[in-house]
Amino acid sequence: MNHPDILSYVQHHPAGKVKIAIADIDGVLRGKYISAEKFRSVVQGRLGFCDVTLGWDVGDVVYDNVDFTGWHTGYPDALVRIDLNTFRKIPWENDLPFFLGEFVTEKDEPVHACPRQLLKKVIAEATDSGYTPYFSQEFEWFNFTETPDSAQQKNYRDLAPITPGMFGYSILRSALKNEFMSNLFEWLVKFDIPVEGLHTETGPGVYEAAIKYAGILQAADQALLFKTAVKEIAYKHGIMATFMAKISENLPGCSGHVHQSLWDKNSEHNLFYSADDPHTMSEVMRSYIAGQLYCLPHILPMIAPTVNSYKRLVEGAWAPTNLTWGIDNRTVALRSLPCGSKATRLETRVVGSDTNPYLAMAACLAAGLYGVKNKMPLDKAHTIGNGYKDTSNGVLPQTLQAATQQMKTSGLAKELFGEAFVTHFTQTREWEWRQYAKAVTDWELKRYFEII
Repeated sequence: MNHPDILSYVQHHPAGKVKIAIADIDGVLRGKYISAEKFRSVVQGRLGFCDVTLGWDVGDVVYDNVDFTGWHTGYPDALVRIDLNTFRKIPWENDLPFFLGEFVTEKDEPVHACPRQLLKKVIAEATDSGYTPYFSQEFEWFNFTETPDSAQQKNYRDLAPITPGMFGYSILRSALKNEFMSNLFEWLVKFDIPVEGLHTETGPGVYEAAIKYAGILQAADQALLFKTAVKEIAYKHGIMATFMAKISENLPGCSGHVHQSLWDKNSEHNLFYSADDPHTMSEVMRSYIAGQLYCLPHILPMIAPTVNSYKRLVEGAWAPTNLTWGIDNRTVALRSLPCGSKATRLETRVVGSDTNPYLAMAACLAAGLYGVKNKMPLDKAHTIGNGYKDTSNGVLPQTLQAATQQMKTSGLAKELFGEAFVTHFTQTREWEWRQYAKAVTDWELKRYFEII
């Protein structure tokens, strides 16, 4: 839909309002309703939005250690530019018009702490080098027959899954909650999130969805909106959906694998494909993989951003622990998928469902481009068999604290994303670790209460 038609749709929608949203550093959508009249007045300019959006955590507790904003700045309004190209109609809200925005300065320049702006910066570097990145993200998540009230009353323990048992790819279980699953598929597609596949995954009440690939910015927008849309649709069915990376030590974790390829300037040729290679992998693809192998330890918090992320990255849980790559191997960090001239791609399997898609995709693209730019050879042998036993290329940091400290002191991370972003982002991850470190957990009570 062109811009005049979009503005006309907003003007004539009977609700007389618009929903807008922006992503915070954790990928949580922060938004509001504004009147159609207000929208018309700001759509060609900018909208004021309190900059605490980039200055607090997922629990709305303000960071005490960031420079970007805080009590020392007085939490002023930041400026948000609405992107008309993100226009959608919300099917479960009477096709209400919806838009995403991004933070800009008074001079209409990108704000370094804005996740969407960071991704656009990396995309510009790819475009300047003649590459068109195509990405997609797939998600696994748990669904519970709970409400926000009931989950809180239970202290988020012993929640009731929508279906019991381990039923991966189950026709039976998809029939059992068919109205919910059908609504998910149909409403997501109507919300311009083209779902290619939706099925049950192993674990009680677990679903998995694959989103169709697109240009990387569109793919990131789709992935970001997917998570919130699923939660809102679940509400309609008396269900709570969670994208935590690891809900229980006894159950598999939830992935957010990122699929990626580089195409030429005109999007005509997949530059990852080569008919002359035994595995149909081009030198561009090999250097891209080499770049990710090299960069991953320096940027891991961008694709494993929470304390809980590292509970998923454990041996034997369908998530990688080592710096490995392989051909169609689900035990490695980087899975090469040589699927012909149109579909040859790389799947980065480190990424969990708890990620901010803007940051996860920016990390994958920047790391891959680093390898291409420097013509890095893929001299590391691909893993055949069990990737958990292959530590020849090194291992991933095992906690958010370790990963954050490595990124904080990394000159490579600052080269890829800029010192201002790395400083702000690692400050937020240090805060996240401190909140965890001072908490008394159920494990500690059970282990030490009586015996110690």
